[in-house]
Amino acid sequence: MRPIAAAATLALLPFAALAAGSDDTEPPPATQTSTECVNGQVWDEATKSCVDAKSGQLDDDTRFRAVRELAWAGRPEDALIVLSAMTEGQTDRVLTYIGFANRKAGRMAEGLAAYDAALALNPDNLLCRSYLGQAYVELGKIELAQLQLDQIRARGGAGLWAETALESAIRTGQTHSY
Repeated sequence: MRPIAAAATLALLPFAALAAGSDDTEPPPATQTSTECVNGQVWDEATKSCVDAKSGQLDDDTRFRAVRELAWAGRPEDALIVLSAMTEGQTDRVLTYIGFANRKAGRMAEGLAAYDAALALNPDNLLCRSYLGQAYVELGKIELAQLQLDQIRARGGAGLWAETALESAIRTGQTHSY
């Protein structure tokens, strides 16, 4: 029985890392998206130009990288424009960043609602739990932030960015912008 449980755990580890936002552990590098493009445009490597986020030349992964970059660059409104162009629909990944961008734009209620919607779709979205916890830190609701940290740990996120970022936010009061 133990070997089967161990095999199942190992098989699920990549998904746990993805739920935690394993590609989200470092600030995104600045590209032309954040240094040259305006009004929610995204840099297109193929044409070497800024294109509308809704352009068929872009896929959702490119848009998603642009969202992270714009959020990090302090441009949440542009990130929301790009998010509105996502073709994958209202997935937990999209809703997590809708929450993040709204929170960073000062619309905390909209941000919290988007985080709740993302967690309703995927309760194991550790990145969303970390961002939600960081929102609670910003609101001074440390006990609610701690509940999210406890959930991250209970769902296998100990030692991952989602845990360390939220733990740091609770301890220092400083949240992350990516």
